[in-house]
Amino acid sequence: MVEVTVTPQSSLADRPVRVQVRGLSPSQLVTLRSWLTDEQGERFQARAFFHADGAGEVDPGRHAALGGNYTGVQPMGLFWSLQPDTLFRRLIKRDVAGSPFLIHLEVFDGLCVATEPQDQPLASCKAERWYVGPGVQRVPIREGRVRGALFLPP
Repeated sequence: MVEVTVTPQSSLADRPVRVQVRGLSPSQLVTLRSWLTDEQGERFQARAFFHADGAGEVDPGRHAALGGNYTGVQPMGLFWSLQPDTLFRRLIKRDVAGSPFLIHLEVFDGLCVATEPQDQPLASCKAERWYVGPGVQRVPIREGRVRGALFLPP
């Protein structure tokens, strides 16, 4: 049974996570895809192609991506290489304290350049990426022409 995991499943956006796929056949060609929907409903996604190692595992922190949105060993490649489906859109998080970005990770058999709605992943999981830690207080600042926010630790 194929399984994809993200460790830790919930983390701050600037912290590294570990993505692992287990249960593949040795040397199996797979596509790892990450995607999220932003606060405006715009979808961003990234994909990378890998050959499983002799144990049937893929770890972007140890194994080189053969192509896709990036190549080489990039532990966080599926996160930093997210691209919008609509050109000229930017990934911006406005509600930094109220909710995380929910990133979906999926594994597909073979080279999967474009994903159709009927394509079923071999495995999938979700990761939460928070922009503000627990207990941090956000204080809006409005003084004259100055606008901003002060983030106070717990």
